[in-house]
Order: sequence, then structure tokens, then C-alpha cells
Amino acid sequence: MKYALIGCGRISPNHIEAARNNHLEFVAMCDISTEAMTEKAVRFGLGNVTQYTDYREMLEKERPKLVAIATESGKHAAIALDCIAAGCNLIIEKPIALSIADADAIIRAGREAGVVVCANHQNRFNKSIQKIRDALESGRFGKMFYGTAHIRWCRNREYYSGAAWRGTWEQDGGALMNQCIHNIDLLRWMMGNEIEMVVGMTDRLNHEYIEAEDLGIALIKFKNGSYGVIEGTTDIYDKNLEETLYLFGQKGTVKAGGVSVNKIEEWNFSDLLDDPERVKTEFGENPPNVYGFGHTPLYADVIDAISSHRDPYVTAEDGKRALELVLAIYKSAAEGQPVKLPLESCHTIDFKGRFDEKN
Repeated sequence: MKYALIGCGRISPNHIEAARNNHLEFVAMCDISTEAMTEKAVRFGLGNVTQYTDYREMLEKERPKLVAIATESGKHAAIALDCIAAGCNLIIEKPIALSIADADAIIRAGREAGVVVCANHQNRFNKSIQKIRDALESGRFGKMFYGTAHIRWCRNREYYSGAAWRGTWEQDGGALMNQCIHNIDLLRWMMGNEIEMVVGMTDRLNHEYIEAEDLGIALIKFKNGSYGVIEGTTDIYDKNLEETLYLFGQKGTVKAGGVSVNKIEEWNFSDLLDDPERVKTEFGENPPNVYGFGHTPLYADVIDAISSHRDPYVTAEDGKRALELVLAIYKSAAEGQPVKLPLESCHTIDFKGRFDEKN
């Protein structure tokens, strides 16, 4: 299967490795920076992969069947729509877009073209998360009471200065949209997806050189009667501390932790079907960074979805749900009141100037 990568920045090595591990025919890569492409070509031995600085030219000449989009977030939607128009199946890095309208356009175009569009929420494929999801779908939790997502990470000036788009409303958003959206996706997915109301607070406490928030806190009321709590920040001194997901049900308590919810740290169910210590050992991973090991199985699923003419495990609709929840938190924080879902329209640029008074 002919494969191409658009965007050769910070996350691109995970896509390159996933493409290799799944034996894709890697024909082309594209970036506006020839230096970024050359560095990846040298590091991963991609001398036979053609380099482009114009993705439209790449699509026309190479005709890839599968494309991964790993550019700055604000470019995802436009590139995705062009790829779909060219008949390409897609893996789109998070967030799928920065507005409800753009997410809807991607979903609609993908369905009309009959191509597979996957939102790259790779943590759903963590061994720990798959084990928890299996328990949830088996009804082992009983009635779900509430869940919490905590993302306590560090991002310093060097990180933000490494790419001018980071922390901007037009091309990125803040900590919730960039660093925290994976765990936000997991919380919404595990708690039943359908949300009634969101109450959010955001602030920029420690990064005066960015436009968006470095702290976000939210309360969520799900339509099934359960609740959610989100705490996400890039303010932790002086390195990443943890990413955790707690789920509390009538008959079960679970905590996934580690650097990227890759370990099961609490496993307690009334049915006593398995040994908690064995579960913690068997379903724990120790990835080298916060990106984890999920890209390779996500790619495998997408390849199978294309061959089997089915939806991927993580759909474009899933990507929109994660985006919608972050935007709802932003909207609630900006307006100082609860926000009902679904959101009819919202874009990160709606919040431009939100923290200007703090300068």
C-alpha cells in the first residue's frame, strides 16, 4: 500500500516507525522545511523516499493510498480535504481540526468519498487502555459514577520557541488542545461519549510568551448520569509528572497511570475474575516518551479497515468528539457559565485575545 507522510516535525518519527512496522510502501514525505525532511531521511534511512515541499504536487505525482497528516494543527483540515479529494485514506494527528465546522467538513467529505479517515488518538491502543475498555464493555464496572483525567506535564520556553505555531489560537490552542486531548478523548470515550453540560476554567499562569492557556480544569455531566473531571497543565516543574485516568463504578475501581496512561496502577473489581497484580504486570508498558507505542497498532487497524471496507477503530467522529469537548471547556471558561452540548459552532480563534490582559 503506497504511503506518504505530510509533516516531518516532532511526532513524525512515530509515524515513520509505524509505517515501517506495518510494511507500507513509503513513497513520499512532505514538509515546508527541507532540513526537517533531510534529517528524517538520514536518521531513518529513507533515501528512496521522494521529498516534496508542496503536498498537492506530491498527491498528484505519487497517488498514495494512505496519507498521514502530522503538520501544525491549524493546517490539518485544509490538507485533509485536499487529500480526500485526491482519493486518499487518512490518518490525521490530533486534534482532527480546530473548529467544529472543519471537523464536520472532514467527516462529510470522507463519507462521500468512501475513504477511511482515522483520528490519531493512539493511546486507545495502549495495552492498559484496551484491558480497561474490555472490562467496561463486559459490564464489570456496573453503573459508572465518575471518571477523572489528569495531565501534569512540563513544557518550557524551548519547546514553544521550537515552532512558532505552538500555543497560538490560530494554529494550535493551549495545553488542553495540544498536550491533554489524548486523555480527554479517553475520558469521554470511557464515560459514554454523550455529554449534557461542561463547566470549565482556563488560565495562562506561567507562559506569558504564548497566546493560549497552560492550565485547564473542567467538570462534565454526561447524559448517562455519570460525571467527569479534567485537570490539564504544562506548568509542572521541572519535567513531566504523570498522565492518569481514573474510572469509578459501582463494582470497580481502576487507575491507569505512567507517562501516558500506559500502566495499570489500580485494578479492583467485585467479581474477582483476575489477579490485580498479574493484570498490572501483564498490561503495563514503559514507553520511551509520552507518545507511547500506540501508533503501530493504530496503523495496523487503519490498513485493515481500508482492506476490509470498514470504519477504523478511531473514527473522524471520535476526533470531533475530543475536539468538541476541548472547545466546550474554552467556551465555558471564556463566558463564565456552563455550556450545553452539542456545540453547533466553535473555533479556537474565537478565543483570540483571551489572555492579552495578562501581558
